[in-house]
Amino acid sequence: MRRITRITTVGIASAALALSATACGKSSNGSGSSSSSSAGATKAAIAYDIGGRGDQSFNDAAYEGLKKAEDELGVKGAEAEPSAGEGDADKVQRLTALARAGNNPVIGVGFAYAPAIEKVAKQFPKTTFGLIDDTSKTGPNIANLVFNEEQGSYLAGVAAAKASKTGTVGFIGGVEVPLIKKFEAGFTQGVKDTNPKAKVLTQYLTQPPNFDGFSKPDLGKAAAQGQLDKGADVIYAAAGLAGSGAIEATATAGKWAIGVDSDQYNQKGLAKYKDHILTSVTKDVSDSVYNLIKSVKDGKPQSGEVRYGLATDGVGLATSNPAYSSMTEMVAAVDKAKKDIVDGKITVKTAP
Repeated sequence: MRRITRITTVGIASAALALSATACGKSSNGSGSSSSSSAGATKAAIAYDIGGRGDQSFNDAAYEGLKKAEDELGVKGAEAEPSAGEGDADKVQRLTALARAGNNPVIGVGFAYAPAIEKVAKQFPKTTFGLIDDTSKTGPNIANLVFNEEQGSYLAGVAAAKASKTGTVGFIGGVEVPLIKKFEAGFTQGVKDTNPKAKVLTQYLTQPPNFDGFSKPDLGKAAAQGQLDKGADVIYAAAGLAGSGAIEATATAGKWAIGVDSDQYNQKGLAKYKDHILTSVTKDVSDSVYNLIKSVKDGKPQSGEVRYGLATDGVGLATSNPAYSSMTEMVAAVDKAKKDIVDGKITVKTAP
């Protein structure tokens, strides 16, 4: 029976105690020692980004990868939630607790984990650490799991330009950081290449070091309403949990929303609005987590940059909503754009 341990950052001692009391399998102190009760068993952990599990997007995609590893590989999974307003020291504590509990790999979901993983990975050289969405920190036992978000966002831009009746579309970024700028750049390029006369409204919810733009739905809802008031009839939000607020406002207005990271049409928490979720820019975060766990279990742990792009369906555009497939002209334009990107005929910008 699948069992998951979830911890919060309330101090390394309590976190480690919670893990050791409820999780079973191989334990390691970073020097290769293991318990005899479950020798050889793989324990894997993910530490969530802002918003935590239940964001209907980025974190939930990572969870699906862990769940798949449990179901298919017999892995014992652990989850760790972020705390409000935390800093790097909190992340160091969380990752340290997970590594000391014998989890291997330990995966930080999001670029915010980069400084902490760089530090903790050196302390546990026999543990593999996964760092999603960041290549700034590297090491022999760090796997940098990254994506060509701009490529999937370009396709969303093509779809938005074709679906729009007003010629005005919107982009909402959670926090104005380089990663989210990639989403904006690709989306805007896709819109403009498809309809040079189209207008793209762009808004970021917060500026670093304030990362509420990834966690507060009300911010996304207000931003989307502002864009709707200005005539936008298709809105793409790359804002984590805050993006659910943008979807709510857009769907309530009877306009088209474009989701992100997960296929948000199929997210139970957004079921009320699914008919107005035209598509989603997907990142195969789930498989990136699963593949890393499997590589460790197989004794050939991934390390260095592991990139997921359009050519390998590591990013893409979801087609779950029947309304999407019914727009044949739009689908043809998206398919052509995908082929041109893969064939090198279109180079997608990574910055606005």
